[in-house]
Amino acid sequence: MHATNILFLVLGLSLFAFYLGRGRSLALAKPLGGIRHIHSLPSYYGAHVALWCALPSLVLLGLWMIFDDVVIDSIVLQSLPAGVVSGISGDDNLLLNKISNLAAGVLSARDENPALVAAAESMLQLQLISRWALTALMLTLSLTCIAWSWSQISITLRARPAVEKVMEKLLLACACVAIFTTVGIVLSVLFESIQFFRSVPLDDFIFGLEWSPQTAIREDQVGSSGSFGAVPLFVGTLLVSAVAMIVAVPVGLMSAIYLAEYASPSVRSYAKPALEVLAGIPTVVYGFFAALTVAPFLRDLGASFGLTVSSESALAAGGVMGVMIIPFISSLADDVITAVPQSMRDGSLAMGATKSETVRNVIIPAALPGIVGGIMLAVSRAIGETMIVVMAAGMAAKLTANPLDSVTTVTVQIVTLLTGDQEFDSPKTLAAFALGLMLFVVTLMLNIFALHIVKKYREQYE
Repeated sequence: MHATNILFLVLGLSLFAFYLGRGRSLALAKPLGGIRHIHSLPSYYGAHVALWCALPSLVLLGLWMIFDDVVIDSIVLQSLPAGVVSGISGDDNLLLNKISNLAAGVLSARDENPALVAAAESMLQLQLISRWALTALMLTLSLTCIAWSWSQISITLRARPAVEKVMEKLLLACACVAIFTTVGIVLSVLFESIQFFRSVPLDDFIFGLEWSPQTAIREDQVGSSGSFGAVPLFVGTLLVSAVAMIVAVPVGLMSAIYLAEYASPSVRSYAKPALEVLAGIPTVVYGFFAALTVAPFLRDLGASFGLTVSSESALAAGGVMGVMIIPFISSLADDVITAVPQSMRDGSLAMGATKSETVRNVIIPAALPGIVGGIMLAVSRAIGETMIVVMAAGMAAKLTANPLDSVTTVTVQIVTLLTGDQEFDSPKTLAAFALGLMLFVVTLMLNIFALHIVKKYREQYE
């Protein structure tokens, strides 16, 4: 059985174990006069048996999946004749990849070395044995744990503290997974960035005004030394993001104020879902809309006023991106505004303030921390957008503040540098990790700024 089928089997056994443990606790409580005579509720006894059924089996499954391929690959390599290993390839990974392709049927075995074909058949047999051995072991372990935990159920068993302690450990493990994943991402980007900065000075990268990462493969090739000044990329990123924020912040904030304070319940019930539909549209659709509709319209409109508007401009990309970000600001601001206590509105109106004065002088200042947090989240979303910029703003790294010109952003260049066949240890490829590190630092600073604003202006209301 495959790992997915085994997982579903274990989950089914866990459900069976839950009802089995729950039924035993009810059976023990019935002669005593009810469940009040046992330590915990019946559901906790069921959860106790279910956890004993699932957790050991899942641990075994995880360890098996980690070491299964390593052991099988080692056995297959050791079974190959020495002449085959040295004659076909000096890299074991390439050899194993070829054997795996033969086993999967990707490569035809007709013209291949008979030793490799035999190794592929041996790999298939070992994988089959491994799957059935895993199935048998997990079934045996699950049934054994069910029987043991079921036999431990008694009226004095403290099932609730035990189950809650296990769930606490599981929640801690999930939190640790998220933390370790973040740390792993940061370290992987940091290590590759250090390799890049060994070839390109840090000051040239941060303060350089020309971006042309065209490094040659041969020494005699034209363009053997590239320019890695990232200033044009960050200027383009900030320009597109600024245009997007100019569109998104006023529209999103005003729509949130209207929906929260002025719209009737019937209008709100239709307008709010219709506005949030924008958040579910794929970014590639926004990119098509920007490239095929907005950009030509802006070019023709600029020509009618005597302005030269590029076919791919920061204005087109930023404008469409702003429309995409409107739901982020509107939804968050609407939730924050509606969370302001009604007593503050009533007090302001009782003092003689009008509706608009109450919104302007009472509600918006009270909701300011949440609004700023939503805007910072939208800024981070705009900085990290790629598809719209690729399709509507172009890929030219220009140092310009004119939104009518074509520009590029950091994320677009990261995609460009990692696309195609490139040497992974070349400065051109490693530059993508350096750009990713700088982008991470910028978004981190924005989040820290947002947290500072929220903490500084936060007020507690009863």
